[in-house]
Amino acid sequence: MVLLSRRGVLAGAAVGGGLLVAWALWPRNYRTGLEPGENEAGFDAWLKIAPDGIVTVALPQLEMGQGVSTILPQVVATELGADWRQVAVQPVAPSGAYTNVPLAAKWGRLWLPSLTPGFVETRPEDLVVRRWAEANRFMATAEGTSLAAFEQPCREAAAAARSMLAQIAADRWGVSWEECDAAAGFIVHGNKRLRFGALAQEAAELDPPDPAPLRVDAAAEQPVEGQNDVSTSLPRLDLPSKVDGSHLFAGDVRLPGMLYAAIRHGAVNQSLLGSFDAEDARKIPGYVGAVKGKRWLAAVAENWWAAERALDAMNPRFSTVERIDSAEIEARMSEARESASSYRIAQRGEGADNMGTPDLTLHYDILPALHLPLETASATAWLRDGRLELWLASQAPEKARAAVAAAVGLSTEDVILYPMPAGGSFDARLEHAHAIEAALIARETGKPVQLVWSRWQDALASYPRAPVAAKVSARLAEDGTIGILRTRLITPSWGREFGARLFDNRTSWAAIDDSEGKSDPMVGEGAMPPYAIPDVVVDHVPFRTGLPAGKMRGQAHGYTAFIIESFIDEVAHRHDREPLSYRIGLLGEDVRLVECLQRAARLAEWGGGESGAGQGLACHRMGEGEEAGQGGGRIACVATAKQEEGGVRVTGFSVAVDIGRIVNLDIARQQIEGGLVYGTGLALGSTTAWERGLPVNARLGSMGLPVLADSPAIEIDFIASDAPPFDPGELGVAVAAPAIANALFSATGLRLRQLPLLSGGL
Repeated sequence: MVLLSRRGVLAGAAVGGGLLVAWALWPRNYRTGLEPGENEAGFDAWLKIAPDGIVTVALPQLEMGQGVSTILPQVVATELGADWRQVAVQPVAPSGAYTNVPLAAKWGRLWLPSLTPGFVETRPEDLVVRRWAEANRFMATAEGTSLAAFEQPCREAAAAARSMLAQIAADRWGVSWEECDAAAGFIVHGNKRLRFGALAQEAAELDPPDPAPLRVDAAAEQPVEGQNDVSTSLPRLDLPSKVDGSHLFAGDVRLPGMLYAAIRHGAVNQSLLGSFDAEDARKIPGYVGAVKGKRWLAAVAENWWAAERALDAMNPRFSTVERIDSAEIEARMSEARESASSYRIAQRGEGADNMGTPDLTLHYDILPALHLPLETASATAWLRDGRLELWLASQAPEKARAAVAAAVGLSTEDVILYPMPAGGSFDARLEHAHAIEAALIARETGKPVQLVWSRWQDALASYPRAPVAAKVSARLAEDGTIGILRTRLITPSWGREFGARLFDNRTSWAAIDDSEGKSDPMVGEGAMPPYAIPDVVVDHVPFRTGLPAGKMRGQAHGYTAFIIESFIDEVAHRHDREPLSYRIGLLGEDVRLVECLQRAARLAEWGGGESGAGQGLACHRMGEGEEAGQGGGRIACVATAKQEEGGVRVTGFSVAVDIGRIVNLDIARQQIEGGLVYGTGLALGSTTAWERGLPVNARLGSMGLPVLADSPAIEIDFIASDAPPFDPGELGVAVAAPAIANALFSATGLRLRQLPLLSGGL
């Protein structure tokens, strides 16, 4: 007889996968972040309805200008049948009820080794990933995944609420609830109608239907006949308060008795705080005191300017292990160029083994780039009664919350995070060092404290986009057709470095050590071209710059599109091929991108890119693992530019975009326009040199950013599509720089192979 113990049964089930499946299927309840107030009725975790009919929608994503605080409520309002004038939005604290599963699946392959590898690599949407995301309250806002993650849950919650409201109304009227409809905040049946607010309390007591009766056919992604289309342009909910100045960002928090903190960090390396002159700071009116960190010094005062002046008076000195500068970074990059070793991070066909001697090899250099959001890093903290309250704009709120808790010696549950909108981010708010600093300062002062980094400190202590050196080689036919393409990217493993900080709560320098010498697929996103080139490889040569690095709007696409589209344009011109027809000939079966190219050319009255015309063409496709004709987003752009005394002037962009089904046309347009302008800033500036570990330049006015008077005219043609919706926020960033570079070649005959375009190097 074989004796079975409970432990043995569980162990055997785990080996066979049974325990894993049981864990994935085990029901879980998570506290909603949208608690109903007095007389309000809650429906699921996504919406609540007040007696006056106001519908409040949960917002689990950071609003940083991209419009998510309008798009998700719009989805709810359309499915529910609400009156848009009675829709509000409420940011919610981290909860397992709101998890960004698509982003967890994408990032899991690289940064979440605790997930079962087989599930992550082969079935990224599996329940294991979902359960990890729920257990870790993974609500990160990044890489345009908000709609993919939350549109369907929003629809289902709204559809369920609509049916519950209709059931109560139908009972009162003595009719079938299926015969009722919802419109403008009313349940209607013929000439009879009742307000949502009059039905909500009773409706909330019902069990929600399963499945929810959606207005929209989720499989076909098409509106059901006779119902409203979700592809509409409702006005942004955040626009009125942003126009009149009443909108509160992270730096606008005001609390009773609040103090203000300014800060100084050491040079960009392993700096340690040394000495400082505390005596002179006491002469500053409003000065309260100083707080020392291992690598920083903060001054606390009754106003921020007094704190900043006190730091000047204290003149903190730092000791450093290594004072990195641009010359050293360039030397390390040059050494890495000669390295024979590399990692294969992407391949199509047979690779490049049969290339032999390339017919063309070109080199491209991308300098570090700064995020430069209008609102610098800001956080407010208040430690009292054993709990820390934190007012913060964060793209990864639960990770920030956990890191702050560890820093001040509290449990994560004792940190209360109030999510605030960000005055710009460009992925800088995926980091949370400033939140940790604010919490430590608040612990020492015993009062609420708001920490704001100065522009200089923001440039010094934030993590820039890493520098890149690229070598592109091709085997060409006589007519310029590319048979083999090899792209070699020399850049730090900045994706792994970022992941070590975010998921493992590693310090900046420990994260660099963790990532050093490792392959990083994130650095090559977008380097696999959309063109039907049979054999393509992308190789990564990691090296250590001495600078920390992080994610930035556009991700790797912000430089890989420049590299690939500049190379394609140069091949076309070297073989006397017209750039538009040359690209179309290479695209193969991607008819969606062909359509974008043709429409952008018509919109711009494309003249063939002839010498002196100042027109440049570029296109790009984004979407992980996408093949021609399937999902993802596509963009084609014709830029018009010229070189004037004092620099480059971009006068226009003509753009055609295919982002699948469009949820809000106005916001999609704003995102493309904003991406193009931001990409123009990256093409013409947004960088600095480093000397002795310090940025040489940190003033916005000298960063080469486009001001309003210099912003180009932008025309956008959106292509109707029934493909799944794709976030447009990073498409414009990717395509702007190569289009401008190709336009400058047309205007001047000068081929520029570095970013920023007129830079002199590191």
